[in-house]
Amino acid sequence: MKIAVVGAGAVGCYFGGMLARAGQDVVLVGRPRHIEAVLREGLLLETAAFQGHLPVRASVDARAIEGAGIVLCCVKSTDTESVAAQLRPHLASDTLVLCLQNGVDNAARLQALLPCVVAPVVVYVAAEMAGAGHVRHHGRGDLVIGPLPGSAGLVALFGAAGVPVRVSDNVDGELWGKLVINCAYNALSAITRLSYGRLVQGTGIEQVMRAVVDECLAVAQAEGVQVLGADWEAVRAIADTMATQVSSTAQDLARGKRSEIDHLNGHVVRRGEVLGVATPANRVLHAVVKLLEQPRGADGR
Repeated sequence: MKIAVVGAGAVGCYFGGMLARAGQDVVLVGRPRHIEAVLREGLLLETAAFQGHLPVRASVDARAIEGAGIVLCCVKSTDTESVAAQLRPHLASDTLVLCLQNGVDNAARLQALLPCVVAPVVVYVAAEMAGAGHVRHHGRGDLVIGPLPGSAGLVALFGAAGVPVRVSDNVDGELWGKLVINCAYNALSAITRLSYGRLVQGTGIEQVMRAVVDECLAVAQAEGVQVLGADWEAVRAIADTMATQVSSTAQDLARGKRSEIDHLNGHVVRRGEVLGVATPANRVLHAVVKLLEQPRGADGR
């Protein structure tokens, strides 16, 4: 079966690379800089167990997804609607779109615009683009999906590629659990420019993170969501399992790109306002990252 990966950044290249290494027919769709490198030299996949160039088909054109049985959507939350418009003409009604995006509402946003089934997927992986066509893996690399008709096949497909997949009856709660973790780490890593392992060693940082987590859980409770995997012990453990990871928000700011902060801490702030739940810690982190997103002049102002 042909598998298309749309959004060939760190997440897309890691999972696409693992599938390709296992012999699957994979095509990456992404930005010219990375795609040109992949076409020229193959995808450079660097993990603790493997490092090498993988021959993978790649394109900058959304038409490359035609004929795919599975599409992994790995674009930023800010690009959800625009990528849906690009994909729609090339999707068959029986294509399965797996939404491997941050945030809790991207699958619903895609489903409203696409003619096929869209399934939310919770992603746990620490990876970065270390150069053009070069993905470096720092830790984990597992997925959580809901109970789809073909979920057993997906578990087997990814499992054969070394990617553990767990099926959950409460995927919304799992998505919120991932959101809580992102809200605790992403903005602070971006503001301080520190990896998770170094970040938590800062004076008072754990207290700030606890406040962020408590606010997120309060908003989720008001939403009627039973959050899974986001108690304080689980959140704090990420600093150990992904100690060298720098958040995707930090990576975006370092490259002068717009981050997903509106769909992380910003989402919690907006829903808190609607539901009458105070979110001061999340509001501060969201506001500071939005300031850092602003372009600066030559004099730094």
